[in-house]
Amino acid sequence: MGIDACILALDRALRTLFAPAPTQRAVPGSDQPEADLSAAERAHAAALMRVNHCGEVCAQALYQGQAIASRTPAIVRALEQAAWEETEHLAWTERRIAELGGHKSLLNPLWYGGSLVLGMLAGKFGDAWNLGFLAETERQVESHLESHKARLPESDRRSWLILEQMRRDEAGHAETARRLGARELPEPAKQAMRLTAKMMKAAAYRI
Repeated sequence: MGIDACILALDRALRTLFAPAPTQRAVPGSDQPEADLSAAERAHAAALMRVNHCGEVCAQALYQGQAIASRTPAIVRALEQAAWEETEHLAWTERRIAELGGHKSLLNPLWYGGSLVLGMLAGKFGDAWNLGFLAETERQVESHLESHKARLPESDRRSWLILEQMRRDEAGHAETARRLGARELPEPAKQAMRLTAKMMKAAAYRI
């Protein structure tokens, strides 16, 4: 990777971790009244949204690493489009965390660095495996978002609608990867991804 690419990668990392994320679409649920949540419910909802924000930080780094390693323009464009939608997810989740009185994960720089390396590694195995990793990541994220929707306080429609739109976007990313020729990952790789995600979610919920 050349010096210009390194500078761009560093700039993107700094913006993802420390700058307010932009969004062109309206924040889902912004037209809904704020729920009357207890202190415990508010803290729980904020922690769930922190986990989801952390996942979007990881997604930015994964897509960046995969795009760096890919040499196929169509795949790079697909990754860039997915990354933009994930940037909107960053904006939505960080705003909702603030509304709930929570904070973003203090471990985000660690998640970003590890995900960037993982994305570059996935890209080194060729486009079919690169896309397969993307598709499986999105499938697991979609399942995770469904579980979080069920765990939110029932009256918290604002958070629920954010997660539902995110779920729809993730399903679209997985479908794009399959259309471009994603290869199915072996089950041990899927299990390793689930275990890593489980550890990350447990840490991000608390820190």
